[in-house]
Amino acid sequence: MDKLSLSTLGQHLQTLRRARGWSLSQLATAAGIAKSNLSRLEQGDGNPTLDTIWRLAVQLNVPFGTLVAPIKVPLGEDGVEVRLLDQGQDAPRVDAYWMRCAPHITRHAEAHSPGTRESLTVVSGRLEAGPENEARALSAGDTLSFEADQPHLYRTHDTWATLLMTIVYTDTEAVP
Repeated sequence: MDKLSLSTLGQHLQTLRRARGWSLSQLATAAGIAKSNLSRLEQGDGNPTLDTIWRLAVQLNVPFGTLVAPIKVPLGEDGVEVRLLDQGQDAPRVDAYWMRCAPHITRHAEAHSPGTRESLTVVSGRLEAGPENEARALSAGDTLSFEADQPHLYRTHDTWATLLMTIVYTDTEAVP
């Protein structure tokens, strides 16, 4: 992530944390990250993983898209890139993402908030996706929907895969 995006993410994260009246220590402990790492992230420094950003969003009780909305570049690590395309403002809250996975990648995703559903449509390539014990093989044009409040994965083999993803959050989620 470039410096401007890191700085934007850090400022937005700090604003969300303070709006909830949380200290650095409280959020860091709840998200399972070091306080020093959270402090560096809020200062626009560091190199947060997608999982770290996800855990922070869950602890702040905001959709992942709300946390990354100010960032205009794809977020990525280890052959996976994700970009927020749009956020719905209605209830239930729906976020839409573009995602691209390099060949021979397995991305394990942590469970989303209770009641969250995820839908994937493969634009190009092939991959396996879904709950870790029930992943399905998907090709271009295939769509899969599943309960995302459990660990799930995205696994490519010999080809790149590009997909559109929507995440539907329950009505009980905070909508900032």
